Amino acid sequence: MDLGQAQTRKSLVNRTSARYTDHVSADQRQAWAAAGHYPGQDLYSLFRGHVQRTPQAPAVLDAEGTVSYGELDQAARRLAAGLVQLGIVPGDVVAVQLPNARLACAVDLAVAAVGAVVLPFPLGRGDRDAVSLLRRSEAVAVITVADHHGYPCAERIRKHADALPMLRAVIVAGDGAAKTPDCVPIEALAAATADEFVPRESDPDAPARILVTSGSEAEPKMVLYSHNALAGGRGAMMAGLHRGSPATMRNLFLVPLASAFGSSGTPVTLATLGGTLVLRPSFDAAGTLRTIAETRPTHLLGVPTMLRMLLDRPEIQDTDLSSLQAAVLGGAALDLDTARRAEELLGCTVVSLYGSADGVSCNSGLALYDGTVGRPDPAVADIRIVDPDGIELPGGATGEVVARGPMSPMSYLNSPELDASLRNPDGWTRTGDLGLIDDRGRLRIVGRRKDVVIRGGLNISPAEVESVLITHPAIRDVACVAVADPLYGERVCACVATSADLSLAEVTAHLAAAGMEPRKFPERLLLLAALPLSAAGKVDRQALRAQAANQGSGTTR
Repeated sequence: MDLGQAQTRKSLVNRTSARYTDHVSADQRQAWAAAGHYPGQDLYSLFRGHVQRTPQAPAVLDAEGTVSYGELDQAARRLAAGLVQLGIVPGDVVAVQLPNARLACAVDLAVAAVGAVVLPFPLGRGDRDAVSLLRRSEAVAVITVADHHGYPCAERIRKHADALPMLRAVIVAGDGAAKTPDCVPIEALAAATADEFVPRESDPDAPARILVTSGSEAEPKMVLYSHNALAGGRGAMMAGLHRGSPATMRNLFLVPLASAFGSSGTPVTLATLGGTLVLRPSFDAAGTLRTIAETRPTHLLGVPTMLRMLLDRPEIQDTDLSSLQAAVLGGAALDLDTARRAEELLGCTVVSLYGSADGVSCNSGLALYDGTVGRPDPAVADIRIVDPDGIELPGGATGEVVARGPMSPMSYLNSPELDASLRNPDGWTRTGDLGLIDDRGRLRIVGRRKDVVIRGGLNISPAEVESVLITHPAIRDVACVAVADPLYGERVCACVATSADLSLAEVTAHLAAAGMEPRKFPERLLLLAALPLSAAGKVDRQALRAQAANQGSGTTR
């Protein structure tokens, strides 16, 4: 690289760093650090500390077997050296779309080691989400697989290169990687020599990870977290769920490591706590029970729908589940009947974890679940209940849940409009959820102001689905609402104003043609002559929810 290229690259680095904003004041971050809530090291340095102390300790148990801390570090350092050879510098965004396995962990650590920012997002997202995330994050590289259940991930991203001017490399892993045109095989990246790589020690308050959440917006939100917020706030949350040394935690993640919930995997379980990750490439109930018996995890982390599927398996009665301390459930409300049944069949504590990528976390801990989500922990996040004007309400009063604490993210990436609407000037995050603090100081969630459907732990934006359905030539108007479901919690019903005899299959085919991921497809269809309106002239979603709840399954006119 000549001097002119170096100066250009330096200018790019400076512009990259300048776009990251922290909406929590430096004084407040320093106060949390002084209180001992932050480790004061970047994630890779924390991980290296565990490597140096216990290199033979198991880091990951996956479909290939066991990989130790020392072995995982060697893989991460080789990948980091390869990233440097590709021109990745501190502050660059590297997107990662990989299944739950050791490679995903090594890539996370490699990105941290070069001082870059990782943007993980789960496999199965359609073209729309993938391109949106890569474009808005200004990712310079993406690491994905050649094929996911017949879908050519790397090839599809490569075809959208013209819409992604910042993207310089698509790195491809898995079967068929060598045959994917215009992509860099992961083996070439990992061929670099680990011994020659010098890790970068990053500022612990610098950005480390972008969490993706599908809320009420039409595009997925991207939430920027620092090293300290992940290792400190999220680390304290996870450590508080374990009896004994944090290093003895053995966490079986049923959700993707690339999800917001799964971000307590590599950065927290491995880098912060020095524990062990137990991973399966995808969830299935029978396989999960076998994995529990074989690998002896201490914690099971998933969503209530997954728990219900496990409890319905007849072989659960004969499976050795004695290693489990807790089943930690997030992503959707947990009912008491499911919790009691799980406590009986699993023989462990059931923890209801309330939280989001936006910067809030509270859980019921290792006590008997009582329908609340526990007492807020100031080492994780302070929680207040406020009125519509942001004034704190007294105990027992219902209002909006707002949060700020050591786990608070820096900002919504490249989205000043979200920062303006969802963060206040003091760094508190508005959740859109309604709750109250009871006389025992416990948080109870009673509803939500956000218009979002939660299907088995997946947040689905009605606005996103509606924006595509309205382009169907036979649809005059559309509103998507939630209908209750005993397995998934909620499903999406598309309420469509049309004179045509549309079928649910025709509606979902239209969404598929637009590149939307199947998990967001409506599973109910209500055909109407017109959508009902409220007195204010807006679509009456409450009336639609009532109609949808009464229609049963399938399509109804």
